[in-house]
Amino acid sequence: MSDNTSYTTEEVAQLLKISKLKVYDLIKKGELSSYRVGKQMRVDSSDLEMYKQQSRESSGRQAYNYSSPALAQVYTPAPAAAVPLRSSARDIVITGQDISLDILAQHLEKHSSSLRPLRSYAGSLDSLISMYRGESDIVSTHLLDGDTGEFNIPYIRKLLVGSSYMVVRLLGREAGLYVRKGNPKKLSSWKDLNQPDLKLVNRERGSGARVLLDEQLRLNGIKASQIEGYTNEEISHLTVAGKVARGEADVGVGNEKSARMVDGVDFIPLIHEKYDLVMLKRPENQELISALLEICRSKALHDELGSLYGYDLTETGTIIYET
Repeated sequence: MSDNTSYTTEEVAQLLKISKLKVYDLIKKGELSSYRVGKQMRVDSSDLEMYKQQSRESSGRQAYNYSSPALAQVYTPAPAAAVPLRSSARDIVITGQDISLDILAQHLEKHSSSLRPLRSYAGSLDSLISMYRGESDIVSTHLLDGDTGEFNIPYIRKLLVGSSYMVVRLLGREAGLYVRKGNPKKLSSWKDLNQPDLKLVNRERGSGARVLLDEQLRLNGIKASQIEGYTNEEISHLTVAGKVARGEADVGVGNEKSARMVDGVDFIPLIHEKYDLVMLKRPENQELISALLEICRSKALHDELGSLYGYDLTETGTIIYET
């Protein structure tokens, strides 16, 4: 019987006794095969064993005495100059789910040979927690504080207490309700979520869309327990919109851009989200902060993001807050 066991990047790091960043680096360079399940990277046990075997064989070759003529005829190592190295490059983990972050990572890699961006996919709240734990270098967030109407800063202050940080605006975008084509339930506001016989498809805890929904339910006095489907969670805007389009739910919460990518869905805009980037202000991050600000303010990034529907770039690259 084949072994169907697979591991998360954290489990791989523990098994190999290396850092999670090193695991990301091995995956990025193609030395360790992986695949994605939702927002999580997985490595099959067979691929992990293959990597370990190749590492053992490589170590064995390095242990040979190449001064022996007999061994030299069997294996001659390639000249060091023939192998391109980026050993001095620093791994930069960018955490968040929006496609704009993938584009940002590409620009960052082109901008500096000393910075090597790696992508990690997590919701806004989980991204901030990963920064608090020292697992991320740049995190994205779009978390609404219902009491103040302010995005992101109230949460950042609470989670990164005692840290010095900078918050940079990446973009703005419309968020609201996904409804079936023609809006058969006639939904037009957050209050309409109290409508009877309404089936919801939700986002996972920690995502910005989930926080947005929970805050609006709280502000409008709607109990989550009264909404059918509240516990049905999906991990992306596209999967939520897809469920609504297929008639598996009447409504979901997400951004306008994703709604336009799915047939059979109408979008009801209800709020303008602020999508921000957070970086810790540490001496070792000076180059990273300078590079990110330069990229965010560049015509090249604005042109590329501007070609995608639904992004407001009027404040892109603006420092929103810093300690």
